[in-house]
Amino acid sequence: MHALIAMALALGLLVVLLHRRVRVGRAMLCSAITLAVLLRVGPRAMLAALVLEFRDPSVGLTQTTPYLFVSLTALLLGVNVLGAIMQSTGISQRLIVAMYGLFRSRRAALAGLPLLMGMLPTPGGIMLSAPMVRDLGDSIGLERSRLAAINFYFRHQWEPVWPLFPAIPLVQGILGVSAFAIIRYNLIIALVGIVAGIVFLLLRDMPARAENALPVGRRIHHHVGDLLGAFWPIALTATIYALFDVPPAGGIAISIVVLLVLHRVPRQKWGTLFKAANEPEMVLLVFSALFFKLNLQAADAISEVVVFFQEVNMPPPLIIFLLPFIVGFLSGVTMPSVAMTFPFLAAFIGTGADAKMPLETLAFSGLLFGLLLTPVHLCLPLSAGYFQIPLPRIISRLLAPSAFTVLIVAISVYILLR
Repeated sequence: MHALIAMALALGLLVVLLHRRVRVGRAMLCSAITLAVLLRVGPRAMLAALVLEFRDPSVGLTQTTPYLFVSLTALLLGVNVLGAIMQSTGISQRLIVAMYGLFRSRRAALAGLPLLMGMLPTPGGIMLSAPMVRDLGDSIGLERSRLAAINFYFRHQWEPVWPLFPAIPLVQGILGVSAFAIIRYNLIIALVGIVAGIVFLLLRDMPARAENALPVGRRIHHHVGDLLGAFWPIALTATIYALFDVPPAGGIAISIVVLLVLHRVPRQKWGTLFKAANEPEMVLLVFSALFFKLNLQAADAISEVVVFFQEVNMPPPLIIFLLPFIVGFLSGVTMPSVAMTFPFLAAFIGTGADAKMPLETLAFSGLLFGLLLTPVHLCLPLSAGYFQIPLPRIISRLLAPSAFTVLIVAISVYILLR
C-alpha cells in the first residue's frame, strides 16, 4: 500500500507542475525525485538495481535502463535533425504540394494532412499541419471547432504502432517482446481510430462541397515522386525496426546521412542542421521517465502493488486498462505514462515469450483513450488555441465519439483473443 500511495503522490505532483506550466522534463524529474524520497531509494539501491539488470539472464540488453536512455534520446534528437534537414532541402514544402495534388477530395485531404505529418513526431509538430487544415477547411466552410478536432485527432493515430514515437520502443524494452508483435497487435487500435475519425469527423454533417476535387497543377506522377522523396526516410526507419528490431535511432541516423549526401548539403551547413538536436528538455524527459521506472525497480514497489491489487481482488484486465488511462489522462504525456505504468503491468501481461499481447493492446488503448480526452495533453490546447475554440467543446462533442469507438473495439479484441 505504501508504494501505491508514493506513486499517487508523485503523479499528483507531476499533474500540479504541468498545470502550472512547468516544462514536462523538469516536472517529470521533480516527480521522480519525489518518488525516490518516498520509497527511500538511495544511490546505492539504485546502483544495485542497475547492476541486477545486467546480471539477470532474463533481461536482455535492450531492456536495460542505460540502453533505453541512449536509444530513446538518440531517437528524439534524431527526429529533430531529420525534420530540420527535410525543411532545409525543401522536401517538406514539396510534400505539402504533393499532398494537395494527390488527394482527389478536400475531405480526404483534411484527414491526410495531419495523418501524414504525424509520422514525424517533432515537439509541437501539430502546428505543422494546422495552417493547411485551416485554409482547406475554410474553403469548404467547416466550423473551426471541427478543424481543430481533425488536426489533433488524426495526427495522433500512429502512437500505438509508429516506432518514431518513443513509447513503442519503451514498451518493447519493458516487456521484452519483438517490435513486430507490438505493431501487429496494436495495429487494430490505429486502424479503428482512423475509421472512427472518418465516420465522426469527416462524414457526419460535412458540407457537400467537401467532395469537390482539389486543383492539381502538376501531373500526378510528379506529386507521387515528391511524396516518396519525402516519405522514404520515415518508411525506412519504421521498416527496419519492425522487421529486424534495429532501434529506430539507427534508422534515423542512416536516413540523415543518406539525405545529406543525396541532396549534396554543403558541409558548412551541417552544424546548423545538427543544432536541431540541442533539446536538453527532451534529454531530461527521457532521463526522468527512466529514473522514475528505476525507482520502482530498486524499491521492489512493483511486487508490492501487484500483491495489493490481488488482495483487494481487482480483476487484472481492469487494472491493465485503468492504470494507463488514469496516468495518461492526468499527465497528458505518453512516454512518462508508459514508464510509470508498464513496469507494474508487466507482472500481469507477462514478458518475453510469455507476454499476453491482447493485454498489452488493452493497456495501450487505455493510455490512448486518456490522452485523446485530456485537456492536459499539450497538442490539444495548442490546436484549440490556434483555431480559437474552447477545449470542452472539442473534447465532449467531437473527440469523445471516436475515442469511445476505439475503446469499445479494443475491449472486444481482448475478449475475443484472450
